[in-house]
Amino acid sequence: MPVDDSVTLRNTVAYVVDEAKTAVTDGPVELHFVDIASTRSVDPDAPEELAEASELLERVELWVEEDLGEDPPAGISVETAVLGADRYLFSPGDYADAILEYAADVGVDRIVLDPEYSPGGATPMLRPLQLELTRGDVDVAEAPVERRTETTVLTRAASLPKYVTVFGASYLFYMLLSAWKPLDFLTGFLTATLAAVLLAPVAFSQQPSVVRVGKQLARMLLFVPYLLKEIAVANLQIAYVVLHPSLPIDPEIVELRAAVWGDAPVTTLANSITLTPGTLTVSVSDRAFDIHSLTAGSREDLFGGSLERAVRFVFYGREAAAIASPRERGDGGEGQDG
Repeated sequence: MPVDDSVTLRNTVAYVVDEAKTAVTDGPVELHFVDIASTRSVDPDAPEELAEASELLERVELWVEEDLGEDPPAGISVETAVLGADRYLFSPGDYADAILEYAADVGVDRIVLDPEYSPGGATPMLRPLQLELTRGDVDVAEAPVERRTETTVLTRAASLPKYVTVFGASYLFYMLLSAWKPLDFLTGFLTATLAAVLLAPVAFSQQPSVVRVGKQLARMLLFVPYLLKEIAVANLQIAYVVLHPSLPIDPEIVELRAAVWGDAPVTTLANSITLTPGTLTVSVSDRAFDIHSLTAGSREDLFGGSLERAVRFVFYGREAAAIASPRERGDGGEGQDG
């Protein structure tokens, strides 16, 4: 069973244990719980994320012990593992490959999926993952546990790190725009406090880490000059096209399947593409970016992956920037004339 920190994980584990209690009457049962890593072991943030994965698996083991009771039936064993730390996983097919390889290695004959399973981000990927898993020679089933009631992001739990992060960012931004008079410090404090109270519950999809955010902010300082340079170069290219007598434009909407995940990286890449003259992000769904491009040259630059690598550098570290371009990965698709 692949695990992720979802609202239905506890009930899914209980369901798996109940199934094991029934099946053990026919012979020994091995329960395998795996966490699919969203980072490679060589990435700068890997130790922290892999530690979180191990903690989640330890929690699952405790739940299994609790559900088995004080007198557990003989013949039920539990194994845990973290998968995918040796590669980058982008699509449901990549996650399915990691799971199926593990299943083949250990002899798993049935895979149970949490209804809210969503590794590596906030977007559910259960349905496409189920389809990909059917390629293997194992039975795939969704646990029949109660799903959560669909709610808005306003129900996310706030926490002290979220409040502190939002307050600090708001206060710093306010003071950068102020005249640094005594009254500005007071009004900035009040404004930042109000922003923290209102926005902390919805500002993050996961708990912010001071170390991780600090590293990302430092790398962002390097990213901004790079983005400004890309914008300046693109401006010159578009100016040439506009001033050319034949007006050599070739508008087209294309799809880019970017190797980024999570709210902040996806938003940063989408906005960076839009800020660069010649390209405009029309819509984003999961990792699929629909982009209007004005010229063939802008599409070449887009599929060359320079902006994607820069965003990966900001959020995932230097090692993560060493990745094949969308063109080399086959993640750049032609679209329709615009």
